[in-house]
Amino acid sequence: MSFRINPLNAIDFYKTDHRRQYPEGTEYVYANFTPRSSRLANMLHDFDDKLVFFGLQGFIQHFLIETWNEGFFNQDKATVVSHYKRRMDTSLGEGAVSVEHIEALHDLGYLPLKIKALPEGSRVNMRVPVLTVINTQAEFFWLTNYIETVLSAELWKSSTTATIAFEYKRLLTRYALKTGASIENVVVQGHDFSSRGMSGIYDAAQSGVGHLTSFIGTDAVTAIDYAEQYYAASGVVGVSVPATEHSVMCMGSEENELETFRRLICELYPSGIVSIVSDTWDFWRVLSEFSVKLKQDILNRTPNALGLAKVVFRPDSGDPVKIICGDPDAEKGTPAYKGAVQLLWEIFGGTYTAQGYKVLHERVGLIYGDSITLQRAEAILQGLEAQGFASSNLVFGIGSYTYNYMTRDTFGFAVKATWGQVNGVGRELFKDPVTDSGTKKSAQGLLRVERSQDGFTLFDRQSKQQENQGELHTVFENGQLCLKSTLDEIRQRLAQQLESFKDSN
Repeated sequence: MSFRINPLNAIDFYKTDHRRQYPEGTEYVYANFTPRSSRLANMLHDFDDKLVFFGLQGFIQHFLIETWNEGFFNQDKATVVSHYKRRMDTSLGEGAVSVEHIEALHDLGYLPLKIKALPEGSRVNMRVPVLTVINTQAEFFWLTNYIETVLSAELWKSSTTATIAFEYKRLLTRYALKTGASIENVVVQGHDFSSRGMSGIYDAAQSGVGHLTSFIGTDAVTAIDYAEQYYAASGVVGVSVPATEHSVMCMGSEENELETFRRLICELYPSGIVSIVSDTWDFWRVLSEFSVKLKQDILNRTPNALGLAKVVFRPDSGDPVKIICGDPDAEKGTPAYKGAVQLLWEIFGGTYTAQGYKVLHERVGLIYGDSITLQRAEAILQGLEAQGFASSNLVFGIGSYTYNYMTRDTFGFAVKATWGQVNGVGRELFKDPVTDSGTKKSAQGLLRVERSQDGFTLFDRQSKQQENQGELHTVFENGQLCLKSTLDEIRQRLAQQLESFKDSN
């Protein structure tokens, strides 16, 4: 029997008995999910402190509906209840947690919860909730915060990835405008290389869709599947190209490396784009010698249906800024001193943008995907600009060093209850630890979020009527997805946000 997540157990143990710990007569618990601070986020100096909200719709469909139905509601009641009791008894002690509420939930047949959220693809200010959740039946007040663990675990990553992807796109757009490069090229200039370094293949899929909110370049096949299934993605969702790895080059042997290049360029891929890892042995030899010997073969390649016939050289080690832009400490005049872009320019030439920046010949290009960060990407783009090259001369492979080198605390995500009802009387809840700097201070009471000139603004201590207003809309209620966004719609929301940055350049 294969392992699958039991949704009842997708919790921290301490959640199991909060049902009894709440005051007698508790009827409703109302909580929110909020990014509290970007203090630990390693963003660029001009980051405007806004997070891209993304991932809820996929989580609702995959976990709150499919996983709960398949792993609980559609299972034999006696079986699932006995399994739950066994897990609690063996870990917390015999009879430590009763099961009557679990039986009642199974009898109900769905999750009695209501989730309200901002539209996915919104850029949200810190300390503004992206969603709220409340139980819809008084008997199941315990369920609101019972799902905190899985809600937090499944949502913080997608939003964090989508935020970082947007920042890459904003950076690349800024330099495209400065150097006259094609804006249309930006969507493929950030390419997702992260899958192998993520915390499992499902994490790679979810995170990979976060990347796809801003780009179409990706090697994460599962991310495209996820986007199609849960975000009705259509048209051009994600694209990639044929590419080698070091095992391919090694198998061809070092003494025959030139012939491996020639076979790839002339026989296997005589048209279209092919990416060839070029530093298995001597990257500078590949660029300064092999590319000269292969120049005519490269220029003779046939454009495909999209008009593309490019050989992309891929360095995969060393200091990316120095490899691409040149090392001022290297011996003057050497390939290392000149850098990869200058070398290819000297061999293949190219054209100039309207702003006077150089663009490599359309038959050659570069992609770098080793430990790229926002800061390194910016340094490379600055170096290219200083050398007189347009930003479009390089594609960035964005890997797990960016997309997995972060935590829930990157944007301080937390689920907090701010309102409850006991014996028919509402209670405003909040925390404000005296030992904290203020980051952990929560909102209070029922919440409303409104659009403002600077994005979104939170209003707390609201009446029930006020809580029904604003930009938080019901997306899930009583086991049903109520409101859907497509990946295209999410991309459009972010594209509109990007326009304001274009206007400021």
